[in-house]
Amino acid sequence: MTEQSNTLPPPIMWAQRSSVVFLTINLEDVNDPIIKFEKDSLYFKGIGGADKKNYEIKISLYKDIDPEKSNSFNRGRCIEIVLTKANTEDSYWPSLTTGSVKHHWLKSDFNKWHDEDDSEDEGAGQGYGDFQDMMKKMGGLYDGGDGKPSLDDLDMGEADSDDEPLPDLE
Repeated sequence: MTEQSNTLPPPIMWAQRSSVVFLTINLEDVNDPIIKFEKDSLYFKGIGGADKKNYEIKISLYKDIDPEKSNSFNRGRCIEIVLTKANTEDSYWPSLTTGSVKHHWLKSDFNKWHDEDDSEDEGAGQGYGDFQDMMKKMGGLYDGGDGKPSLDDLDMGEADSDDEPLPDLE
């Protein structure tokens, strides 16, 4: 990161998949940002946000990326960056940056996050049908018909310990 008194590191969120790393620079209205991809780093410089401040950062990446296959997209409300890992056969990165320093400007993007043991298509649907499928697999209350719960396996005739009368108060 460039240490100048008039520049700040931008707020960044990150997530990863097996072959790519996603970055979101959370700055609004950045016109003509400078973004440079190098095999072991990422550079960003721009003016943006509500206060139109100067932001600049150079991130030393945990492992190498392929600069030719990496890209950025200015969405107006944020800048999205996709870094393509140089070796897609490598395991997931334990962090975005080299070293063990925790950076105040860097957060995990749990909306895009996938762990190493997650399947690539997991979370694609996230709808009601997917919930039904999950409940069927887990042996839940869904009977597989119309999606309504089946209470047939509940024995309503047995007395429960909660059904006993309460003792009188003295």
